[in-house]
Amino acid sequence: MKLLLDSTRCQGYGLCQEPAPELVDLDEWGYAQVRTADVPPGGAAAAEAAVAACPNSALRLVR
Repeated sequence: MKLLLDSTRCQGYGLCQEPAPELVDLDEWGYAQVRTADVPPGGAAAAEAAVAACPNSALRLVR
């Protein structure tokens, strides 16, 4: 499973980082940066929560 970010859709709300701090970092302006596209074993729930938290659908999961 991969966590992908469309940085053109990110508005810097930072809501995605709270449920998945091990997967998503925020830059100094609050914009998301995916640490690694590959979701580690046991990280699926956090990745799904991060995707659901994004109000602009900037994150998506690819299985």
